[in-house]
Amino acid sequence: MKTTLYRYIFREISVPFLLGMTTFTSVLLMGRLLKLADMVVAKGVPLSEILWMVVYLLPYFCLVTIPMAVLLAVLLGFGRLSADSEITSMKACGISLYGLLPPVLAFALCAYIATTLVTLYGIPWGNTSFKMLVAKIVEERGANALKDQVFIDDFPGLTIYFNRYSPQDHHASGVLIQDDRNPAEPSTIFAANGILSSDPKTRIMRMYLQNGGIHRPVGKAGYRLIEFQDYDLSINLPQAAKEILKNELDMSLSELYANLNSPTLDKKLRTDMELEVQRRFSFPFACFVFALIGIPLGIQNQRSGKGAGFTLSIGVLIIYYVVLTTFKAMGERGLIPPSMAMWSPNVLFLIFGLYLFRQTAEERRLYLFTLLTEAGSRLRHRFAAGRTS
Repeated sequence: MKTTLYRYIFREISVPFLLGMTTFTSVLLMGRLLKLADMVVAKGVPLSEILWMVVYLLPYFCLVTIPMAVLLAVLLGFGRLSADSEITSMKACGISLYGLLPPVLAFALCAYIATTLVTLYGIPWGNTSFKMLVAKIVEERGANALKDQVFIDDFPGLTIYFNRYSPQDHHASGVLIQDDRNPAEPSTIFAANGILSSDPKTRIMRMYLQNGGIHRPVGKAGYRLIEFQDYDLSINLPQAAKEILKNELDMSLSELYANLNSPTLDKKLRTDMELEVQRRFSFPFACFVFALIGIPLGIQNQRSGKGAGFTLSIGVLIIYYVVLTTFKAMGERGLIPPSMAMWSPNVLFLIFGLYLFRQTAEERRLYLFTLLTEAGSRLRHRFAAGRTS
């Protein structure tokens, strides 16, 4: 009998989990869609490469969305069971709330394993592959990215504008170049005409400019103008894989430990890497914390429907990530150890979840829902009084 019950609860959680994963991932992806669409429309990047970018971004999204979906799934699942009085029927059959924990913990364990695999292997692979693909696109497009009457900033330290540009003979007119490659001596170049050429072997693009001038500030109030009839400007095209610089988010766990064992590592980098190591283990554990919190909140929120359940889960998640951000900032400033910075939110919410679970197991109404019920009743009475008057 218990096996059948456990399977039933497991299936009841699975459906809203998939719904939550789809919803949360779509919301996070929406923030990147404008930039990705701009790469297709303005820069002519093939749709296949854009789809690969989305694939490379998914591991980072899953690190956040899997624990979020666990909370939503457990909250909605137990909210539905409570609203249909199935929880009451289970208690009448002698099954306490503690007896319903095994399928929930089993589901949280599956989510924990998935999140751990994502954070240990998926995120380093996805971040590195994404950067390599972006660099490869810039490398392949190079001069092909040049267009007339468009400000082009695809080349590091340069902003280029052509009034007219012919891709056939690579001839440009009305040339404007802002050169900030040397921050100590920025310069602005104007030229009537220019001819572009590139050498794939040396990875250098040359601009042969004619009839123009170089405007360059000197000191705080000085100014220098150099006029020319012919000027040769060289631009180094980026190389795809060789110039990929890894940060702590792109490194595997072994690479992080190898850097931490280096005695020459900068103090700030050491702190960031220690925080990243702790984050890769603390984030997956949040699946158990959210599962424990979701059970009492779902049961106590039985009459409010899925909309209220979704809102309640979002509220809990916002509070969690505010607390997490606060502790992480304290860890970055060295006020607390990195392990305490990344694990404190889990410990605090675990204690909170145990309190909620015990109160619900003893059939005590949570004070939070009492306040919400009273506030809702007052609003309904005021609305009804306003309509009658």
